[in-house]
Amino acid sequence: MFAELVCQSNFSFLTGASHPEELVNSAAFLGYKAIGITDECSVAGIVRAHAEISANNLPLKLIVGSLFRLEPGLQLCLLCPNKTAYAELCRIITNARRRCEKGHYELSEWDLKTVKFCLAIWLPEYGNNDDHWATWLGRYFTDRCWIGVSRLLDGQDTRRFDAAMKLSDHTDMPLVATNQVLFHASERQPVQHILHAIRVRESVDNLGHNATLNQERSLKPLTKLSRLYPAQWLTESINIAQRCTFSLTELQYQYPSELVPPGYTATSYLRHCVEQGIVKRFPNGLPASIRSIIEKELLLIKSQQYEYFFLTIYDIVQYAIQCGILYQGRGSAANSVVCYCLEITAVDPRQINVLFERFISKERNEPPDIDVDFEHERREEIIQYIYQKYGRERTALAASVITFRFKSAFREVGKALGFAETQLAYWLKQLNLRDTTLGWQSQLLQIGIDKTSFRIKQLIKLTEQIIGFPRHLSQHVGGFVISAGPLYELVPVENAAMAERSVIQWDKDDLEALGLLKVDVLALGMLTAIRKTFQIIKSRYQYDVSIPFISAHGDDKQVFDAICRADTVGVFQIESRAQMSMLPRLKPRSYYDLVVQIAIVRPGPIQGEMVHPYLLRRHGKEAETYPSEEVKAVLSRTKGVPIFQEQVIQLAMVAAGFTGGEADQLRRAMASWKRSGKLRQFRSKLIDGMTARGYQTTFAEQLFEQICGFGEYGFPESHSASFAVLAYTSAWLKYYYPVEFYTGLLNSWPMGFYSPSQLVRDATAHEVAVLPVDVNCSDTDHRVTSDGEIRLGLRQINGLSSAAMQSLKSNRPANGYSSISEVKQIGLNQKDLAALASANALRTLSHNRFNARWELSDSQMSLPLLRSLPGQAHIADSPTDQQNMLEDYASLNLSLENHPIAMMAKAQPMPHITFAHNLGHKVHKSPIKVIGCVVGRQAPGTAGGVTFMTLEDHTGNINVVVWQATSRAQKKAFICANILEVHGIIERSDEGVIHVIAGKLIDRSSYFQQLQLSSRDFH
Repeated sequence: MFAELVCQSNFSFLTGASHPEELVNSAAFLGYKAIGITDECSVAGIVRAHAEISANNLPLKLIVGSLFRLEPGLQLCLLCPNKTAYAELCRIITNARRRCEKGHYELSEWDLKTVKFCLAIWLPEYGNNDDHWATWLGRYFTDRCWIGVSRLLDGQDTRRFDAAMKLSDHTDMPLVATNQVLFHASERQPVQHILHAIRVRESVDNLGHNATLNQERSLKPLTKLSRLYPAQWLTESINIAQRCTFSLTELQYQYPSELVPPGYTATSYLRHCVEQGIVKRFPNGLPASIRSIIEKELLLIKSQQYEYFFLTIYDIVQYAIQCGILYQGRGSAANSVVCYCLEITAVDPRQINVLFERFISKERNEPPDIDVDFEHERREEIIQYIYQKYGRERTALAASVITFRFKSAFREVGKALGFAETQLAYWLKQLNLRDTTLGWQSQLLQIGIDKTSFRIKQLIKLTEQIIGFPRHLSQHVGGFVISAGPLYELVPVENAAMAERSVIQWDKDDLEALGLLKVDVLALGMLTAIRKTFQIIKSRYQYDVSIPFISAHGDDKQVFDAICRADTVGVFQIESRAQMSMLPRLKPRSYYDLVVQIAIVRPGPIQGEMVHPYLLRRHGKEAETYPSEEVKAVLSRTKGVPIFQEQVIQLAMVAAGFTGGEADQLRRAMASWKRSGKLRQFRSKLIDGMTARGYQTTFAEQLFEQICGFGEYGFPESHSASFAVLAYTSAWLKYYYPVEFYTGLLNSWPMGFYSPSQLVRDATAHEVAVLPVDVNCSDTDHRVTSDGEIRLGLRQINGLSSAAMQSLKSNRPANGYSSISEVKQIGLNQKDLAALASANALRTLSHNRFNARWELSDSQMSLPLLRSLPGQAHIADSPTDQQNMLEDYASLNLSLENHPIAMMAKAQPMPHITFAHNLGHKVHKSPIKVIGCVVGRQAPGTAGGVTFMTLEDHTGNINVVVWQATSRAQKKAFICANILEVHGIIERSDEGVIHVIAGKLIDRSSYFQQLQLSSRDFH
């Protein structure tokens, strides 16, 4: 009998070489009674081990602990015998981590002196410091410290055993066997070497004796352990394990209570807030049907004791309202009537049919999920409000576990094996990772790598092994954990990379497993753009426009006409290539049509083969059929085709007899079925339940296959409903206030799908005049002029500092700067001056950017006696159109005057090329040649290896379809080209959507070798 008590998983980042799940499964298989997961100054991996044991009913006790190092020469493993000891451990980890920058810790003797409840295993170094630490541990860890002894078969075991026994005799500390495990199986040693090399930034060859010398730091069979260690040392491990009774299931979350005013209970105060909201949301009276839903929701919230959860979200959004921060709640819980009344969401629940059991049920012992999106430029205000309200001791962001993906794994493993970084970068550049039928391994061999080389074989094998390994902890995009008491009693807290931020050591999946409250405070760029657009409209026309104001006008025919034409560049959610191709086919005409539109262009409905049936039924080309009235009630709003996750769950309930909790378990299985395969376990229950209720077996099997098609990609109606509000709002603003809308978008960038260059080009196509950056006319942000034109702001200039922008604006004379010398006098540094010249922002003070540079280099004009003189015109050679265009793109990422394709056409006539504005005149299925700057490459997982490329010429965009065989045969042009010529076949759908099916790809980037273009690839 044995318990391994000192064991580091790969959550001891770049040290442990096995997942926590692998460690507990191996320990159970080997017949261990218990295992301690003791990552260094961390409990980050413990929940994964706990969940694996619970899910598979492993006959294994999990012991929570952590390993610490304290200079000079102390290595100590603390174990938690009870819940009090666990809180103590979390406090120690928190204190040690909070003293240092992210990724490090600093333990003090004081930390260990305060340990009163944890058990300790001392791992001596067998050096000069051992006597000191033996005395020290005897004083502070009386009767709860053991000496851990490891047989490592490195030639030093006899010396270590003798020294350990002497220490034991001297201190009366018992001896216990431990392998100080770093990997679950011996074959993982090479992975551990690679991780070690990555951690110390050395090659494996240079690790020398610092590396693990053999495979002994793995989990071993009991028979081998009995030969390696005295029986008493093995038995002692069981004695320690028996003292450790703590389980993570004992952790009980308590909601913060100060949100409830005196005289109220949580239940009564939530009802009070809801009743207040009813007056705002239903000014003409509350329908009886809505009242009954509210009562049902409040009763279920009370039964699950979730009042504080809803009140916490309510408090945050009320703060946003007070500060004028635009937000939108989403999620099925957010789209409940209660949340509508609490102003968490703007989605009127009467417009959609959300299943309440989707997020609250008695079978689910966890809080519902609500996401709230805030303006991306102002979310920090919300984050700091939460920190100030609850204190850094009671709130922190959830972690996000950053794992090795292929590129990082390949690069890091390659460097550890001694390959040159330039060689690795070259190989990576040759790989098309979107080619799903030809793996990267095969592609690597195709480019001439010696497949017989031992190092190449190691590179491939070790890269495959560490893909998915944790690399480090980062902060979640916005998931806050808030507690009633100190958070570190539940989970350790450490510093984030950003100042004034802290994170816990568990990610969102770990939180769900333990039922901890997570409030998602997320960032959304479109909210920023909408709010800025509203402000510009208010400034220009002196009246308020808001999301409720726009929604109150109902579905606007002219706005939907523009949407149906796919005139949606810059419009939220329906601006992607796939969405713009679907819009003329689906032809949305109402808010709910937009809800469907947003959800249907997703891998779930596509893989479930639901798109074409829906379109046929929507346009009356196929009859709607329903096997029962219950099914009709669920599917009638989507023409008998399940589009949303909620519909699948409702079908399971009404047609197969699932309870709300069972249906939600089905949803969870859908969300992870490709990883876990759990969905198949519902097959018989679903089909048997439907056939028992009189449904045809074929219908039941078809439904199950559709569920499988949804996979992990099915989109919730609740999210789509929230997104549709913002989609319509942005489309409305674009149609009625295009100048203000484009300005708001540009001032909110980076965000959305399109670059400033594409937004400016679309604005120009909508007859919006765009003026260049000018040191005398431009503000920091882009602005609307009194003539209704967009004046580009100083923010568009690459390399211009924020301080320089502020200085230029604050020092600008009423009549503007009169000379470059005057600009120089305000004290800008040379880098900022050069950026202004490069962007041609000094054009009104000089003839051109070349001349501006000449004047900036004239030091005589800076002399005191000459400062008041007007600038001397040193007329340099004027730049050519090509030079202007190249520098525009380099300094501004766009050009208002020249387009690369227009210049190519001007320099060399292209009679064989069809430009974007003439595509509509070409015959369907006829040969065609096009050329353009590559602005995007998309390869959806549902497209069967097809890549959709977007080319931009000086007249518009061209949609190109590249089949997998084409991209594979012409990989260099496909991956690397900035300017691409395509020979192919034009295809036009009945709705007028035009694509070019690529045949030949020709890289024309060499025409402008210095052209700096960026494309949005594979997002």
